[in-house]
Amino acid sequence: MTKKEKRMAFAPIPHLHGKTENLHDVQRTLANPEPFDQAAALFACLADNTRLRLFWLLCHREECVVNLSALLHMSSPAVSHHLRSLKDRGLVDSRRMGKEVHYRAAEGEVCRLLHRMVEQAMAVSCPREHTHTRAETARQAHDYLEEHMHEKCTIDQLARLFHVNATTLKTAFREVYGVSLAAHMKKHRLEAAEKMLMHTDKTLGEIAAAVGFASQSRFAEAFREKYGLLPSRYRRQKNEKMIRA
Repeated sequence: MTKKEKRMAFAPIPHLHGKTENLHDVQRTLANPEPFDQAAALFACLADNTRLRLFWLLCHREECVVNLSALLHMSSPAVSHHLRSLKDRGLVDSRRMGKEVHYRAAEGEVCRLLHRMVEQAMAVSCPREHTHTRAETARQAHDYLEEHMHEKCTIDQLARLFHVNATTLKTAFREVYGVSLAAHMKKHRLEAAEKMLMHTDKTLGEIAAAVGFASQSRFAEAFREKYGLLPSRYRRQKNEKMIRA
């Protein structure tokens, strides 16, 4: 009998205590050490404080070795050593830009999952500090979106800008403002558009662009959903009321 066959030949455990549910599933999974070896290697790679901070940083922004050295207050050779370890484990990708090589966290579910785990572990370890930081980040993101209302910005782009995981940002935003980030900004955009309709001579296309809608038709549909009228009819009715008054 081979070693694998011996592992697969499940021996009875000494004390069942009346609990037999999922026992064979557990034994079958334990009999194959390869997935555990792979997971242990990933955790071992991130067990170092410097590599963990480097991985977290590269989840949010792409940087060259010189900038990474400055951000981590380390020498370039030391940073390069840790980058090699992360790259060997498939956690970091690189691309050449001229004479420089730029690094960022690899794409894929493994890195996204590890990133969430790191931030959630930090939240559990330092709950008071993390809660304050999350709330402050949500407010900063809100202010940024209001100032750049005309620009299209995805949640992933916003998360990278404020150095947080996208899931963390969405959760923090809901905790502070009571609604999702997307719903909150849609409301602000439409309220800004309503003011422009009433107080400016901008065309509907100009207003749609100014408040961040991809097209006039999408703006019109969203406006009707909130105010019950298409923007052109809303403007006309409001102007008529002002003339009569």
